Amino acid sequence: MKVVHGNLLKFIPASHEDPEKPGVLKKILARKEDLIRGQVQMVNWSHLPAGSAFQSHYHEDMQEVFVMLNGKVEMNVDGKVVELVGGDAVLVDPGEVHQMKNLCEQDVQYVVFGVSTEKGGKTVVVSDGGHSS
Repeated sequence: MKVVHGNLLKFIPASHEDPEKPGVLKKILARKEDLIRGQVQMVNWSHLPAGSAFQSHYHEDMQEVFVMLNGKVEMNVDGKVVELVGGDAVLVDPGEVHQMKNLCEQDVQYVVFGVSTEKGGKTVVVSDGGHSS
């Protein structure tokens, strides 16, 4: 897992902009070397209702990149718990068991990108936070 707290990053001019008078600024959440080699499998806009959580699971051959748009969540990845807020990102590698819980009284929105090595891997739901088949 790699956690990126967006509020700690500075905006910088995009590479195609004039550095003296940029039209757009960016924060780099992940670089090529942070991502697994593979094919983008999905890009989802996700909605996590207030007080809910998604099931603990892992992907055999897919890395997921979560970009938080609002709210506050608890992300548990292989037993390591981090809090994320809007503007933060987390990269979850293949095989890492993960679960996200909404800590707000409002619905949370996030975008998640899946990068797959396309080896036919499955998504495996786990009930105890550990790996199971």
